[in-house]
Amino acid sequence: MKRTLALLSFSALVQFAMAQTTFPLYPDTIPNARPTVDKESSVVGPNDTKLRISNVSRPTLTVYEAPKDKANGTAVIVCPGGGYAILAASHEGADVARKFNELGVTAFVLKYRLPSDSTMINKEYGPLQDAQQAILVVRQRATEWGVDPKKVGIMGFSAGGHLVSTVATHFQYNYVTNEPYKKLSKKIPVRPDFVILGYPVISFSDSLAHKGSRTNLIGANPSPEKITAYSNELQVTKWTPPTFLVHAKDDKTVVVKNSEVFYAALQQHKVPAELYLYEKGGHGFGMINNTSDVKWMDLLADWMKKHKWL
Repeated sequence: MKRTLALLSFSALVQFAMAQTTFPLYPDTIPNARPTVDKESSVVGPNDTKLRISNVSRPTLTVYEAPKDKANGTAVIVCPGGGYAILAASHEGADVARKFNELGVTAFVLKYRLPSDSTMINKEYGPLQDAQQAILVVRQRATEWGVDPKKVGIMGFSAGGHLVSTVATHFQYNYVTNEPYKKLSKKIPVRPDFVILGYPVISFSDSLAHKGSRTNLIGANPSPEKITAYSNELQVTKWTPPTFLVHAKDDKTVVVKNSEVFYAALQQHKVPAELYLYEKGGHGFGMINNTSDVKWMDLLADWMKKHKWL
């Protein structure tokens, strides 16, 4: 009996390991990159189990395939937060991917490049290039993973939410191939089909910005034009994808008005959107807000069912 249980446990571990595959995001040359030594490092906090990755210059994509008996063809690319300084790779990455698997969704955790003048020619484009490339890769290889290329969403937390809201509002241009949208009609689109934002950085305006994220991406003294370009509440159009947002009203790191102004812009342009606000929870709670019995991932699942992504 013990031998049988051991074999079953080993089998389960093998299947779990097989369900996750990590590969370089770019098969050949990384665009917009300077030749540099790989200084990436990973640490787990002394008082928690949260994995934090820093100095990312070699982007990767990790695939979490949905179980065959649950798979519904939907895919979600997950972008962890971290102020464009680190990646909170577990509670805003891998843990979320596994939850999506339970819903029948194949998830992809994106380890995107963190802005750095030493590793990139233009650091403000690096993360956006990586997020667009992730969408392209998932659609290019959709058949391999049992994904519907018209059901590819993208999710981001905190600064990862800024990246995702940038993807959602700047898809008129492919930053990977340097081509405007008008020339992309016969190519794979970089516009996601839907967007999920967890306590996101949205605006780079002085009154709303998370200053660390803004400085890390566009510098300490950005021009007014640059601030406007990356204040994504100002970039919403009727073509912005349907969006689900969650935030806590007492968030002191990324003020809740970031989500509110983006939601208002979506409503103004008649883009389907839903915003759930917790009274408390602060910043960085990931999937679980311990101050409330409400599980926002359940609300997200209901929203996805309504739009036929589940």
